Amino acid sequence: MRCASCGIAENDETKLKRCATCQSARYCSISCQKDHRSKHKNLCKKRAAEIREEILFRQPESTHQGDCPICLLPLSLDHDDSTMMGCCSKVICDGCQLANRLRELEGMQEPKCPFCRHPAPKTDEEADLNRERRVEANDPVATREKGAVCYENGDYGSAFQCWTKASKLGDAEAHYRMAKLYRDGEGVEKDSKKEWRHLEEAAIGGHPAARHNLGVREGGKGRIERAKKHFIIAANLGNDESIEALKGGYVKGFVRKAELGAAIRAYQAAKDEAKSPQRDEAEEFQRNPIPELDFSTESAWVNYATAPAATAPTAKMSSKKR
Repeated sequence: MRCASCGIAENDETKLKRCATCQSARYCSISCQKDHRSKHKNLCKKRAAEIREEILFRQPESTHQGDCPICLLPLSLDHDDSTMMGCCSKVICDGCQLANRLRELEGMQEPKCPFCRHPAPKTDEEADLNRERRVEANDPVATREKGAVCYENGDYGSAFQCWTKASKLGDAEAHYRMAKLYRDGEGVEKDSKKEWRHLEEAAIGGHPAARHNLGVREGGKGRIERAKKHFIIAANLGNDESIEALKGGYVKGFVRKAELGAAIRAYQAAKDEAKSPQRDEAEEFQRNPIPELDFSTESAWVNYATAPAATAPTAKMSSKKR
């Protein structure tokens, strides 16, 4: 293995370093890399584009949601089926939330986070303080959710700042929301290139909706094969819109029967992996709620935390809003 510029061989005293962009050429020093730049430039750009394509169209192992940290099953893509805890920013599935609620009620215990066991906030101010502590600790999920609150309040500039920080910390959802800001020109100037880049980063991070949007865009540009790849990857993660797009593509002759069959099987497998008896029970609780106990928002957590343990109602769970 030799330096691409001077040709010196690697040895115990001379260690070669890869070009950070293309990872193909190696150099013994910064000066050699600079001297070789003019010759390497075109090849470097080509190889970097190839690496980007490989990363972009690689099937993620899971969605950006990841797994519930308690039952270790994949989280549903429906945000209504889980809750983000303000104390630790962990997203807990409804099944584990319900199990924790019932255990606390049966034992007349003070309500605590199912994951970190932090006591439930007794006031809205305490809940806000818990979330702000996570933001100060550079927690990407808490930072992204703070941006969501700013966005809902019409403060697009602050939302942009929060989502920029969260995206730099690797949060795929933040990338997806940044793409929306650049698409609509909210808090920033419209920029289709930056929108596209953030959609790609979100898709690489396992965001099915971002991946589906890329497929729609590619299809609109007539790049059918690229669109099909995006739809297949998103369908494999359980995205409803993408599996329907593939069915439509099959009718039009763009998708082969074998491709559609494989995508449907993977789609159904992704849906099945996110199911469990506990989650089914939690869904039943949501269909037939007990009015006395509502955990649909963090404010309900506050109400529950301040209720006398001996008079706490029998059951219901925390679920919604993140």
